[in-house]
Amino acid sequence: MNPLLVTTTQAVDPVFMFIFGICLVLLVGITATMVFFVIRYHRSRAPRPTSQADGNLWLEIIWTAVPVVLVLAMFYYGWSGYLTLRDVPKDALPVTATARMWSWSFTYLNGKESPKLYVPVGRPVRVELVSKDVLHGFYIPAFRVKRDVVPGMKNYAWFVATRPGSYDLFCSQYCGVGHSKMITTVEAVPPAEFTVWLKQGGGGAQAGKELLEKHGCLGCHSLDGSIKVGPSFKGIWGRSETVLTAGKEHTLTVDEPYLRRSILEPQADVVKGFPPIMPPFAGTFTNEELAAIIDFLRAGPAAPPKPDGAQLAQEKGCRACHSLDGSPGVGPTFKGLYNSQVKVKMGGVALTVTADDAYLRESIRLPAAKVVEGFQPIMPTFADLRDDQVEALVEFIEEQR
Repeated sequence: MNPLLVTTTQAVDPVFMFIFGICLVLLVGITATMVFFVIRYHRSRAPRPTSQADGNLWLEIIWTAVPVVLVLAMFYYGWSGYLTLRDVPKDALPVTATARMWSWSFTYLNGKESPKLYVPVGRPVRVELVSKDVLHGFYIPAFRVKRDVVPGMKNYAWFVATRPGSYDLFCSQYCGVGHSKMITTVEAVPPAEFTVWLKQGGGGAQAGKELLEKHGCLGCHSLDGSIKVGPSFKGIWGRSETVLTAGKEHTLTVDEPYLRRSILEPQADVVKGFPPIMPPFAGTFTNEELAAIIDFLRAGPAAPPKPDGAQLAQEKGCRACHSLDGSPGVGPTFKGLYNSQVKVKMGGVALTVTADDAYLRESIRLPAAKVVEGFQPIMPTFADLRDDQVEALVEFIEEQR
């Protein structure tokens, strides 16, 4: 870790100890003075006032000046600590934290998602804070970090984990009945172990896809074979293309040299039937990024792995409201729910329905359409779920016999 880096813990702790020390000294001093005066000037010792003093200029100056100096000192140390908390180091690892009722989800640059925040030891981490529904709070006591997560507002926090370990991460703002269960952890691991963990969900071809999305390539080139402004990337590797080179038409095979040349100098070989409007990307990509893009195009767009229903239920906060053991919660228990008879209210009308696949899919997509009797209509919508993710959740509920 950079020895010149001041961590959030190092910024907050001295300020806290400074203010605590002043308060302790004042508490002891004022209490001791009060006890002394109670004993020294007790009525049994001095039944009648004898002092003729009506003021003391130096005493008034002292008790005015000292608090002013102390308050200014507190402000100075507090302000300098606040600047440290908002000044993010340039080499910080970017992560997006998504808060929703009642769970956390963390997304890395390579597209990997995790319900826990994995970070490398010794490296600053910048966390972009996003709320999908209501006000939440991003709070990690171990790193002295607490920031509001407000819907529609950009906010961030940063910290450094100096030692490996597991640290609690809470929601610090009351966000509904499942607020107390909105808990996860920060898993601080050695840098080498973090790199291996991160590559398990991204990197390589996946990183190439991220680069194509970032630079707008997928706005002109499809992944499913459909025709856009440029040729589709589906099945492009090894495909024979008719191109125009210096006005002359010829056929070539799509390989690594061709792809590299087409990215850096797109006007060199223009595919017949498409306009020569692609801008050159020479100097935009590093050699590693260019290799990642070519790896992605060589492998071809792969079908995403089948989602894990149990993992999704944990990540999306379903487990915070729905138990698996039959115990009551904010929402109906998942145990024995599938194909059971459920009393619901639809538009104020009481009905009895069967909790089959169609009902569960609708309840996930449109939870307010049919509200189970005895429960509040507080479940958020999950419009961002793909069809295969919804099916995975339905299968998970079906397994809870």
